[in-house]
Amino acid sequence: MDIKIKHLNKIYGDGYHALRDLNLTIQPGMFGLLGPNGAGKTTLMKIMTLMHEASSGTILFDDFDIRKHRKEIRSVLGYLPQDFRFFEKLKTWEFLDYGAGLAGLKGGKRKEIVDELLRKVGLFEVRDRWANRLSGGMKRRLGIAQAIVGNPKVIIVDEPTTGLDPEERIRFRNILSDVSDEDVAIILSTHIVGDISSSCKKLALLNKGELKFEGSPDDMIRISEGKVWEIFVTDKELANIKEKFPIISTIPSEGGWEIQIVSENPEGYAAKPISPNIEHAYVYFMDFLLKDKMDMYSETEGSDLFV
Repeated sequence: MDIKIKHLNKIYGDGYHALRDLNLTIQPGMFGLLGPNGAGKTTLMKIMTLMHEASSGTILFDDFDIRKHRKEIRSVLGYLPQDFRFFEKLKTWEFLDYGAGLAGLKGGKRKEIVDELLRKVGLFEVRDRWANRLSGGMKRRLGIAQAIVGNPKVIIVDEPTTGLDPEERIRFRNILSDVSDEDVAIILSTHIVGDISSSCKKLALLNKGELKFEGSPDDMIRISEGKVWEIFVTDKELANIKEKFPIISTIPSEGGWEIQIVSENPEGYAAKPISPNIEHAYVYFMDFLLKDKMDMYSETEGSDLFV
């Protein structure tokens, strides 16, 4: 299912402009929605899941217009919100069974699907445990199980790995990859860049409600090439470096620190260029976005990637 977001705006009652003329196309597969807190990601998710209404513009799910076909769109949606809660008195299997009922599943087939999904997300052995007493990682896995229980064509997950340890984050990403196919669009909204680089072939970067980049992780990395450096500094030099450049990592070393910075030109320092990864690229983008320096790329190669 293709999703087309057209001239979408959201203005709250206090005049806060959460989304500004957003235009974006999302095709089947894993799609990353990246940006800092306050970028507008959650607002967009809530409009897509019909929890909020846009101030203007629209979203098309294939031929279904979010302004006119709300029932049809609900039938193809699966959603895992950032703040995912449970009923007090439902066991793990009961909670998923309840979700399956809401998705329209009935009879023996419903029980079969519930058990199958609990196995898929690694929760079958704790199926009789109270859902609200699961660990944080188990709760997120149960959350994704309820999001996919009705075989939706669009799955939206909002900050799914926040607070999870590395093992649970990997497990969660693998579950999403398993349900991704050529017909299903999975939208992963996060500020954790590792979740994007490990899962998504395409991504969009939002900042202050505006679309700033659309392309692949490799596209984003390519634009930051030649802008990431490694420097050795002493304790005295470190404070000065922090004032001048965005620092990505700081590693203690004999006599000082090995640091990685983002800069067009770290003049005055014996800096060694290093190959960027998606985290480096994100810091580079956000540093220039926040300082309104993106216009400098309007005439450079690859500028078509910017919006």
